[in-house]
Amino acid sequence: MFVIVAKYLIPKGYRGLTLFPFVFIKYRFDSDDKVVVNHEKIHLRQQLELLVLPFFVWYFLEYAVRLLQYKNANLAYRNISFEREAYANERQLDYLKTRPFFSFLNYLREDRK
Repeated sequence: MFVIVAKYLIPKGYRGLTLFPFVFIKYRFDSDDKVVVNHEKIHLRQQLELLVLPFFVWYFLEYAVRLLQYKNANLAYRNISFEREAYANERQLDYLKTRPFFSFLNYLREDRK
């Protein structure tokens, strides 16, 4: 994992972005924030499981579906299965040690509003 501080690459309202094998963070102090880093590490694992490119195809297709469903960009983003898994487990710093393969699938059906 390579952590790069890139203030202007990260969209407004977000603190990090993962593009395997890189983790881009908005502010240098977030590189020491274990929760932010763990959230992004969860995305690294998801990207590896789906062999990177299919992850991004799925991510944007699911975002489009959620946008139609919720008609709200933030709700759509928060309800993408990959994000739901990462947010639900970002504070469990040992989560990736016991995480089963394709765990994001468990987050497809539940709606979080």
